[in-house]
This record gives sequence, C-alpha cells and structure tokens, in this order.
Amino acid sequence: MNMKKSDVSTPDKYDLFIQRFDQFQSLVDEKKELQEKIAQIQNECQERILPLENELSSVIRRLDQRLSKLEGATEKAESGESGYIKYGRGQLGQAIKNLLRSNPEKAFKPKEIAEALKTKGTSVSLWFNKYGMTDSEIERIPSGKGGKRFVYKVR
Repeated sequence: MNMKKSDVSTPDKYDLFIQRFDQFQSLVDEKKELQEKIAQIQNECQERILPLENELSSVIRRLDQRLSKLEGATEKAESGESGYIKYGRGQLGQAIKNLLRSNPEKAFKPKEIAEALKTKGTSVSLWFNKYGMTDSEIERIPSGKGGKRFVYKVR
C-alpha cells in the first residue's frame, strides 16, 4: 500500500467516528454524574423529611384522640350519660395494651390511660397493680418522689 503524506495528516472516517464516540462517551459520563448527585440530594432530603413526617403523624394522632374525647364529652353532656365505660373481664387489659402500642414513644400515667379509654382511673390502677406488673409487654417506670408513682409504656 502506498500512502501519501497528505493522507496521513487528514483525519479519515475512523478518526472522525472515534472523535464523535469520545464526545458521546463524555456526555454519558456527565449524565451518570448528574444522576448520582440527584439521587444523593433526594436521599438527604428524605432523611431530613422522615423525622418531621413521624412527628406530624404523632401530632395528628393526638389531635384525633383529643377530638374524639371532645366529641364524646359533648355527646355525653347532651345525652346526660355518666361518661364511663365499664370493660368486661380481659377487655380492659387489651384496651390498655392497644393504647400503649399505638403510642410507643409516650409513657402514660394511669389517669391519662383512663381518660383515653373513657373509664375510671381506679380501675386502670387496679388492673396495673394486679396484672400489669407481671405483663412482659408493659414497662413500668417509677416517677415522682420516692418512686411511689409509675408511668407505663410498651416495650
């Protein structure tokens, strides 16, 4: 093959293809870098938003509880009921556990539990003293002076 000197200095179709391919590859690399940055920023935002969403759902849950108490209080005032619910055997314990499970981050006083369940505080205290002390799902935390009072939360 006889090559002319002018042919060597000018790019042929292969050289042009490689140049275009290099440009294409650099754009693909830039696209991948941008996608990684976007994914990283989205993860950071999600990490910042998640605690706020959890707090918001907790506040909404408390609002729902208080609203139901208010609605129940107005209904009781209108109907003239005493306002207390009497729970059957085993039902009070199950209701207490459900309340504690629905709010795992909060520790409740027996009076707060009674208000939430619309029953008497003495029945809740009696249940805790009789059955709640040995229950493995319920954590009993001393509070107040001398540790004579307790708050309860789910384990």
